[in-house]
Parts: sequence; structure tokens; C-alpha cells
Amino acid sequence: MTEIQIASTDAAVSAVGRRTLLWRRFLRNKPAIAGVCVLVLLFVGSFIGPYLLPYDYQQLDYTALLQPPSAEHPFGTNQIGQDVLAQTLRGLQKSLIIGICVAIFSTAIAALVGALAGYVGGWPDRVIMWLVDLLLVVPSFIIIAVFTPRLKSSSSIALLILLLAVFGWMITARMVRGMTLSLREREFVQAARYMGAPTHKIITSHIVPNIASILIIDATLNVGAAILAETGLSFLGFGVQKPDISLGSLIADGTESALTYPWLFLFAGGLLVITVLSANLVGDGLRDAVDPSSTRARSRKRKKKAKR
Repeated sequence: MTEIQIASTDAAVSAVGRRTLLWRRFLRNKPAIAGVCVLVLLFVGSFIGPYLLPYDYQQLDYTALLQPPSAEHPFGTNQIGQDVLAQTLRGLQKSLIIGICVAIFSTAIAALVGALAGYVGGWPDRVIMWLVDLLLVVPSFIIIAVFTPRLKSSSSIALLILLLAVFGWMITARMVRGMTLSLREREFVQAARYMGAPTHKIITSHIVPNIASILIIDATLNVGAAILAETGLSFLGFGVQKPDISLGSLIADGTESALTYPWLFLFAGGLLVITVLSANLVGDGLRDAVDPSSTRARSRKRKKKAKR
């Protein structure tokens, strides 16, 4: 076996051992595991729940206008008799789809662009970083606000996902580029280069897998950030367009009568808080598994505050 093959084998073995260690650390993080369980329940419930309800989210019941929560309508009804539980599940479904898709697409773009810039270097690196700097100062909110309300509901959701992903990858790409600059000098990357592997093969097979844990953390945290971004846009009327709904549009409709008919606002708002909090707990758990020193640092800070 040659030295190049030995270097590649050792890198693969160490990567498997590191993944096992990270998984064990994550499983010991109870808040993170709770966050995973809650997210799974919310995801499954938002897709299966509507089929178990006697009411569709668009169905009108003029005999039950603004009814408080009851056995027939557990979350109550709105101003035109629509079941709030069915609407909340539909809104949660759309918000989760948007959050997950934006997180996946933006992280994938950041991984490929950042790894390409860091590995190739030279003028391509400078051009890509110039593009990143340009996109960071572009007023993304105005662009999204201009385009999404002009399209139909199904098209607006796809365009909203696209726009949020396009304007959400730059900071992660900078981080990926910095990590790639150090990885490209490692033995297993040099071995792949000496064996004649093409650039795209080295990036996808050697560099990206070695920063996968960081990318997973970033994608998990981006889920909550994307849901909050969508909620803010929908609250202002620039996100998901009627007749479809999301948690943001439900919160916007409910805030007008939050004091007199609180169930129109509280259930959607509560699910939003639970969803974003659970995603952040999972992201924090993954970060602590990758970097145990961050956990110890926070523990020391808590002990100092307790002593005071």
C-alpha cells in the first residue's frame, strides 16, 4: 500500500470515529433530544393531523362564528367560521416546508460556493468574495416584498423559498471558505490531488464531507431563522399569499383581535415559539457535540453567576 493510499484510509477511519463520538455527545444532550422529538411531532402532526380532522382549513361554518375553543372546535373558530386548529396545522405545515427548504438550499449553496472559493483561490476566490459582499448589502427585504405579492399562492411559496435561500447563504459561505483554506493543505486532499482527482471531485468527496458537521449545525439553526423571516414577511403581507396560509399570516390576522378573541393569535404564536425554540435547541446540541469547549464555557459562566 502506498503512502497516498495510507493517508486516504487513515482520514476515512478518523472521520468515522469522529462521527461516532459526535453522535454520542449529542445523545447525551437532553434539551437537544427533546427538541428533536418536538420537531418530529410537529412535522408529523402538521401533515397527518389535517386528514384526521372533520374540517378542512378552508371550510366555512356560518353557525359557529368566533366560537371559543370547545370539544367540536378545540382551537375555536375565526370570523368566518373556519376551524382554527385546521388552519394552524396548515400554517405550521407551510412554515416548516419553507424553513426546511430554505435551510437546505442556502446551506448547499454556501457549501459549494465557499468550498470552491477556498480551494481554487486566486482570482476566482476574489470574484466570489466580491459577489458575497455585494449580496450582503443588497436590500433583500425590498426585493422579496416587490416580487412575492404579484404571484399566485403556489408560485409565491416557491419564489419565497428561492429568494430567502438566495439571500441567506453568504455568511455561511465565508465560514466554509475559511475552513477550506486550511483543509486544502491536509494530507488526504493533497493525496487526492496527486492521484489526479478533478477539482469538483475533491470538493464534493473530500472537503465538504469534512465540514459536514458544521454545515448540519448551520442548516439546523437556519430552519428557525427562515421560519422567523417568513413569519415576519407574511405578517406584513409580503410572504405566503392568500388563499394559502402560514403561521405568520395567521398571527397577522389574529393580532387585530388578540385581546377580545385571543385564541385567534395564541395558538399560532405558541406553535411558532415552540418550533423555533426546538430548532435552536437541536442546533445548540449539535454545536456542543462538535465543540465541547463551548459547553464548558457556558457552564463556567453559569457557576460564576450563581456564586454572585
